[in-house]
Amino acid sequence: MCRRLIRLALLLVVSGVMGSTTFADCNWEGATSDWFDASNWSPDYPEESPGLPILIRQAGNFDPVVDRTTTGGQRVDISNNGHLTINSGGNVQSNNWYFQGRDSSGTPGDSLLTINEGGKLTAGVDNPVAEARVGYHQPGMHVIQMNGGEFSVPNTLTLSVDPGCKGHIQLDGGMMSVGGLIIGAEGTIDINGGTLVIDGNVTAEITGYVSEGKITANNGSLSDVRVEYDVLYPGKTTISAPWRARTATFNPDPSDGVMLEDTWTNLSWSPGDFAVSHDVYLGDNFDDVNDGAEGTFQGNQSTTSLLVGFPGFPFPDGLVPGTTYYWRIDEVNDTEPNSPWKGNVWSFMIPPKTAYEPDPADGAESIETDVELSWTAGFGSKLHTVYFGENFDDVNNDTDGIPQGITTFTPGPLKLAKTYYWRVDEFDAIDTYKGDVWSFTTQGAVGNPNPSNGAVDVEQTSVLTWTPGVYAASHQVYFGTDKDAVRNADTSSPEYKGTGNLGFESYEPGKLQWYSTYYWRIDEVNNVNPDSPWTGSLWNFTTADFIVIEDFEDYNDYPPDEIFNTWVDGYGTTTNGALIAHDDPPFAETTVVHGGGQSMAYRYDNNLKYSEATLTLTQRNWTEEDVGILSLWFRGDASNAAERMYVALNGSAVVYHDNPNAAQIAIWTEWTIDLQEFAAQGVNLANVNTFAIGFGDKNNLQAGGSGMVFFDDIRLYRPAP
Repeated sequence: MCRRLIRLALLLVVSGVMGSTTFADCNWEGATSDWFDASNWSPDYPEESPGLPILIRQAGNFDPVVDRTTTGGQRVDISNNGHLTINSGGNVQSNNWYFQGRDSSGTPGDSLLTINEGGKLTAGVDNPVAEARVGYHQPGMHVIQMNGGEFSVPNTLTLSVDPGCKGHIQLDGGMMSVGGLIIGAEGTIDINGGTLVIDGNVTAEITGYVSEGKITANNGSLSDVRVEYDVLYPGKTTISAPWRARTATFNPDPSDGVMLEDTWTNLSWSPGDFAVSHDVYLGDNFDDVNDGAEGTFQGNQSTTSLLVGFPGFPFPDGLVPGTTYYWRIDEVNDTEPNSPWKGNVWSFMIPPKTAYEPDPADGAESIETDVELSWTAGFGSKLHTVYFGENFDDVNNDTDGIPQGITTFTPGPLKLAKTYYWRVDEFDAIDTYKGDVWSFTTQGAVGNPNPSNGAVDVEQTSVLTWTPGVYAASHQVYFGTDKDAVRNADTSSPEYKGTGNLGFESYEPGKLQWYSTYYWRIDEVNNVNPDSPWTGSLWNFTTADFIVIEDFEDYNDYPPDEIFNTWVDGYGTTTNGALIAHDDPPFAETTVVHGGGQSMAYRYDNNLKYSEATLTLTQRNWTEEDVGILSLWFRGDASNAAERMYVALNGSAVVYHDNPNAAQIAIWTEWTIDLQEFAAQGVNLANVNTFAIGFGDKNNLQAGGSGMVFFDDIRLYRPAP
């Protein structure tokens, strides 16, 4: 009896005994690249086992390549750094769903499907409601690279399902036909000559994805994306963009920002259209790699991959745990006058030997008293020793712990309104790696610091506030620039700034230094409680290296804090067509933002009008700290009328944007203005009263158009040295 008949007989016996049938999978093994070689699959071969799941993982020395029609699998699943290529004549079929990154073990990994001209992937052959999910459960970058050919699924294509699972479609040719489209938090589509066809009229949803930058053309452009319904395909929405030459590299592997659990890797990328060779830069400092500093250039090569972390290659002693590496590929063609074409800086990280990613997070608040602590084990660790207590120094200095094999720890019932400290030391069978001391506070403790713990770019005139603890009758405030001094301070220390009664949860430290880190702590006091005082967590923030004119973060939907009560527009006038904010709450924009959580929506109508919105300033001295540059960020839309945009100070000194079509720029763009342009028009920069943004010319009203532009992060900077 042949081997397959024996297996079938055994399955039938098991079915009769157990009342069910157990099926195996078709796992790629990679002895060669030939899909149709049975020796490349285990335990089953999909061409002889129709209807079994087809699982493509990184295995052996080769990835599968398909050049003719396959037998349909129960599903097709590419995960764990698997790569499937479908060439001309190839048609990979899935009877049901299609997945990339379905692995739910938590182990990071990428996946890549490449469809070349004449290739095809068909999902849902036997299931009209089958879906496709790219970037499902496995953290990493999951990509479909369409160079031509076809991809089809009868129901919804979802990009990026779980956190950390990135799903990307690079549509450089060919057609994708799907029943629906959902783009999650880390999903993106870039179209460069290809076409995406979706059932029904979903133009509103697609336009929203475009405005959010989730669908782009030609590596970032929004204006080139075409969205049409019922034009090329009846009853369907078509998204397309014209092909444009790509000069820079793309599709980095490892994907940008990924964590690699190894001390070596193979860097690879897709080349630009004109590249003959590639200049490779690699190092552990972003600025050095970005600037091409000495020591980062690894050479020029014709191939699109480079092994690192092995003898004879860059970093021959291996990549260092706990280090972030940055790399950049410049494309070179000596016959082209624009060569070399500088590439983006990508990064990957080798996890540290120490424990990391604590849960609760360091500094977490309002933690339940029955909490279970957990963490991510250090790279290569075998055992973990936990230290836990109510005093930072005790936990930091303790050496009397019991090693354990699991990455969780339950400290037992904890007290309310208390700060606790904990540390995890990792042992890798050779050395012990002392961990950082983390902290959290239980429910009822002082919390909600403002500025938030770890905040950056904080105004130099901030007022500190907090929420009192449940037992507090008063608060002791500690503040300074020395971390240890503030942590260990008591009421006799210079860091002690006084005591405030319950109901007065704020402290004004005065004018702070530029770009400096400050530490603060609030201890809660109640003299009738034997547990008093309750030592608070150590918080910190870093001040900005600029002056904030407007960041739009302090507005809400209640009088008098609505944004239109501060920015005076043209409401109720016949000559000023500016309208600030949305008609209904939330009045401030909360989705299309450059920094923070809010921006300003500005509608203009220049039909025999001008448009201008004015802010009366509280920061009037524009000479402090030697500032000399005004910076503001804006984002328009390709459908906006091309009305000239300007900034005006004190109602008279006007500077126009250099681009008369600035309102049509559909990505966040910084506009910088030398303050001397205003000074030359008679503005006293030490006493600036009003700041206005406008469109058109109030002294020459003409028949014009309308549109909406978003503004954010208006600041003053020092000139570059």
